[in-house]
Amino acid sequence: MTAPSGDPAPRRRPQQRKQVLLRLDPLVYEALARWAGDELRSANAQIEFLLRRALAEAGRLPGGAGPIPRRGRPPAGPAAADHPAEPES
Repeated sequence: MTAPSGDPAPRRRPQQRKQVLLRLDPLVYEALARWAGDELRSANAQIEFLLRRALAEAGRLPGGAGPIPRRGRPPAGPAAADHPAEPES
C-alpha cells in the first residue's frame, strides 16, 4: 500500500554501520596499522578512509554516503576558554 501523494515522504531511519569481517595478510595489516598510527587513526578508520577515497576517485562513491563519523574527544568548546590550562612549571 502506498501513501497518498499529499503526505510527506516517510523518514528514513539512520542506518547502523555495517560490520564486515576482513581477512588480511599479517604483513599487510601491520603496514596498514603503522600508516593508521601515523595519521592518528585506528586501523578500521584507515580502511574506511582508503575505501572511500578509492570509491570517490573511481566515481563510485554513493551520493547518499554520509561523512566518516568523528570519533574521540569532542573539540574544546567555550567552557574550555573559561578555565585555561595551568602553566607548567
